[in-house]
Amino acid sequence: MFFVILIYMAFLVIARPEFQQADLDWIQDYRQQNDRQFSFVDPHFTLVFATQDVDKDSFVNEVRQKLIDIAAFEIDLNAATINQDDSGKYFHEFLVPDAGNSDIIKIHDQLYAGFLAPNLRYDIDFIPHISIGDSESVDTSKRRVDQINAKGVSIHASVSSVDIIEYANGAISVIEKIQLSA
Repeated sequence: MFFVILIYMAFLVIARPEFQQADLDWIQDYRQQNDRQFSFVDPHFTLVFATQDVDKDSFVNEVRQKLIDIAAFEIDLNAATINQDDSGKYFHEFLVPDAGNSDIIKIHDQLYAGFLAPNLRYDIDFIPHISIGDSESVDTSKRRVDQINAKGVSIHASVSSVDIIEYANGAISVIEKIQLSA
Protein backbone atom coordinates (compact mmCIF):
# COMPACT_ATOMS: atom_id res chain seq x y z
CA MET A 1 0.00 0.00 0.00
CA PHE A 2 1.29 3.46 -0.83
CA PHE A 3 0.04 7.00 -0.41
CA VAL A 4 0.11 9.76 -2.95
CA ILE A 5 0.66 13.20 -1.52
CA LEU A 6 -0.48 16.02 -3.72
CA ILE A 7 1.31 19.29 -3.20
CA TYR A 8 -0.38 22.37 -4.55
CA MET A 9 2.10 25.11 -5.36
CA ALA A 10 1.58 28.35 -7.21
CA PHE A 11 3.20 31.75 -7.70
CA LEU A 12 1.43 35.09 -7.40
CA VAL A 13 2.24 38.78 -7.44
CA ILE A 14 0.60 41.13 -4.95
CA ALA A 15 0.90 44.74 -3.87
CA ARG A 16 0.37 45.58 -0.19
CA PRO A 17 -0.56 49.25 0.19
CA GLU A 18 1.04 51.28 2.96
CA PHE A 19 -1.93 52.49 5.02
CA GLN A 20 -2.25 54.98 7.84
CA GLN A 21 -2.54 52.92 11.04
CA ALA A 22 -6.16 53.93 11.72
CA ASP A 23 -7.19 52.85 8.22
CA LEU A 24 -5.32 49.56 8.48
CA ASP A 25 -6.96 48.93 11.88
CA TRP A 26 -10.44 49.53 10.38
CA ILE A 27 -9.74 47.21 7.43
CA GLN A 28 -8.32 44.48 9.66
CA ASP A 29 -11.17 44.75 12.19
CA TYR A 30 -13.69 44.39 9.38
CA ARG A 31 -11.75 41.51 7.82
CA GLN A 32 -11.40 39.69 11.13
CA GLN A 33 -15.19 39.66 11.46
CA ASN A 34 -16.09 38.99 7.81
CA ASP A 35 -13.22 37.50 5.79
CA ARG A 36 -12.33 33.80 5.96
CA GLN A 37 -8.82 34.63 4.67
CA PHE A 38 -8.12 37.21 7.38
CA SER A 39 -5.29 35.28 9.04
CA PHE A 40 -3.95 33.97 5.74
CA VAL A 41 -2.82 37.18 4.00
CA ASP A 42 -2.63 40.93 4.66
CA PRO A 43 -4.79 43.42 2.71
CA HIS A 44 -3.48 43.53 -0.86
CA PHE A 45 -4.15 43.90 -4.56
CA THR A 46 -3.52 40.74 -6.57
CA LEU A 47 -1.61 41.59 -9.75
CA VAL A 48 -0.91 38.04 -10.99
CA PHE A 49 -3.22 35.28 -9.84
CA ALA A 50 -2.14 31.77 -8.87
CA THR A 51 0.13 30.47 -11.62
CA GLN A 52 1.19 26.84 -11.51
CA ASP A 53 2.63 25.93 -14.89
CA VAL A 54 5.89 27.88 -14.73
CA ASP A 55 9.10 27.31 -12.87
CA LYS A 56 10.03 29.59 -10.00
CA ASP A 57 13.15 31.17 -11.55
CA SER A 58 11.39 31.97 -14.83
CA PHE A 59 8.43 33.49 -12.98
CA VAL A 60 10.62 35.64 -10.72
CA ASN A 61 12.83 36.82 -13.59
CA GLU A 62 9.81 37.73 -15.71
CA VAL A 63 8.20 39.75 -12.93
CA ARG A 64 11.46 41.55 -12.13
CA GLN A 65 11.91 42.49 -15.78
CA LYS A 66 8.33 43.74 -16.19
CA LEU A 67 8.53 45.94 -13.07
CA ILE A 68 11.81 47.73 -13.88
CA ASP A 69 10.26 51.03 -14.93
CA ILE A 70 7.06 50.90 -12.86
CA ALA A 71 6.69 53.88 -10.54
CA ALA A 72 5.22 53.92 -7.05
CA PHE A 73 1.69 55.34 -6.95
CA GLU A 74 -1.08 56.51 -4.64
CA ILE A 75 -4.50 54.95 -4.14
CA ASP A 76 -7.79 56.22 -2.77
CA LEU A 77 -10.34 53.64 -1.67
CA ASN A 78 -13.73 55.38 -1.58
CA ALA A 79 -16.26 52.62 -2.24
CA ALA A 80 -17.11 49.03 -1.47
CA THR A 81 -18.74 46.57 -3.86
CA ILE A 82 -19.55 42.89 -4.10
CA ASN A 83 -18.51 40.32 -6.65
CA GLN A 84 -19.50 36.68 -7.02
CA ASP A 85 -16.48 34.43 -7.33
CA ASP A 86 -15.98 32.13 -10.29
CA SER A 87 -17.13 29.10 -8.31
CA GLY A 88 -20.53 30.74 -7.86
CA LYS A 89 -20.49 29.79 -4.16
CA TYR A 90 -19.23 32.97 -2.48
CA PHE A 91 -19.84 36.68 -2.69
CA HIS A 92 -16.78 38.79 -1.94
CA GLU A 93 -16.78 42.28 -0.52
CA PHE A 94 -14.19 44.55 -2.06
CA LEU A 95 -12.77 47.99 -1.41
CA VAL A 96 -12.12 49.42 -4.87
CA PRO A 97 -9.84 52.32 -5.74
CA ASP A 98 -10.69 55.55 -7.50
CA ALA A 99 -7.17 56.99 -7.65
CA GLY A 100 -4.70 54.25 -8.52
CA ASN A 101 -7.21 52.07 -10.38
CA SER A 102 -5.59 52.61 -13.77
CA ASP A 103 -2.09 52.12 -12.28
CA ILE A 104 -3.09 48.68 -10.98
CA ILE A 105 -4.73 47.70 -14.27
CA LYS A 106 -1.65 48.76 -16.25
CA ILE A 107 0.69 46.77 -13.99
CA HIS A 108 -1.59 43.74 -14.19
CA ASP A 109 -1.70 43.97 -17.99
CA GLN A 110 2.06 44.47 -18.28
CA LEU A 111 2.77 41.46 -16.06
CA TYR A 112 0.50 39.29 -18.21
CA ALA A 113 2.14 40.39 -21.47
CA GLY A 114 4.68 37.97 -22.91
CA PHE A 115 5.72 34.97 -20.82
CA LEU A 116 2.62 34.95 -18.58
CA ALA A 117 0.09 35.69 -21.36
CA PRO A 118 -1.17 32.08 -21.49
CA ASN A 119 -2.15 32.40 -17.81
CA LEU A 120 -4.38 35.47 -18.22
CA ARG A 121 -7.97 34.58 -17.45
CA TYR A 122 -10.41 36.08 -19.90
CA ASP A 123 -13.38 34.37 -18.25
CA ILE A 124 -13.39 36.77 -15.28
CA ASP A 125 -13.13 40.55 -15.17
CA PHE A 126 -10.06 42.03 -13.55
CA ILE A 127 -11.32 44.40 -10.87
CA PRO A 128 -8.58 46.07 -8.82
CA HIS A 129 -9.65 45.49 -5.23
CA ILE A 130 -8.78 44.68 -1.67
CA SER A 131 -10.91 41.82 -0.37
CA ILE A 132 -12.43 42.61 3.00
CA GLY A 133 -15.21 40.06 3.43
CA ASP A 134 -17.13 37.17 1.97
CA SER A 135 -20.38 35.32 2.43
CA GLU A 136 -22.38 32.54 0.85
CA SER A 137 -25.34 34.93 0.99
CA VAL A 138 -25.60 37.76 -1.53
CA ASP A 139 -28.02 39.50 0.84
CA THR A 140 -25.47 39.47 3.67
CA SER A 141 -22.69 40.84 1.47
CA LYS A 142 -24.98 43.44 -0.09
CA ARG A 143 -26.14 44.65 3.33
CA ARG A 144 -22.56 44.98 4.60
CA VAL A 145 -21.38 46.80 1.46
CA ASP A 146 -24.37 49.15 1.63
CA GLN A 147 -23.52 49.95 5.28
CA ILE A 148 -19.91 50.78 4.39
CA ASN A 149 -20.95 52.99 1.49
CA ALA A 150 -23.67 54.75 3.52
CA LYS A 151 -21.14 55.59 6.25
CA GLY A 152 -18.56 56.53 3.66
CA VAL A 153 -15.09 55.17 3.32
CA SER A 154 -12.11 57.33 2.45
CA ILE A 155 -8.76 55.58 2.66
CA HIS A 156 -5.59 56.97 1.13
CA ALA A 157 -2.48 54.82 0.82
CA SER A 158 0.60 54.37 -1.30
CA VAL A 159 2.00 51.41 -3.20
CA SER A 160 5.79 51.45 -3.37
CA SER A 161 6.60 47.75 -3.67
CA VAL A 162 5.31 44.50 -5.09
CA ASP A 163 5.72 41.04 -3.58
CA ILE A 164 6.38 37.86 -5.53
CA ILE A 165 4.61 35.17 -3.51
CA GLU A 166 4.87 31.40 -3.37
CA TYR A 167 1.79 29.52 -2.22
CA ALA A 168 2.50 25.96 -1.10
CA ASN A 169 0.69 23.56 1.18
CA GLY A 170 -1.80 26.16 2.35
CA ALA A 171 0.76 28.82 3.28
CA ILE A 172 2.24 31.83 1.54
CA SER A 173 5.79 33.09 1.64
CA VAL A 174 7.43 36.09 0.02
CA ILE A 175 10.01 35.08 -2.55
CA GLU A 176 11.07 38.64 -3.25
CA LYS A 177 9.92 42.19 -2.52
CA ILE A 178 10.51 44.52 -5.47
CA GLN A 179 10.70 48.26 -4.83
CA LEU A 180 8.95 50.38 -7.43
CA SER A 181 10.81 53.41 -8.77
CA ALA A 182 10.34 56.79 -7.11
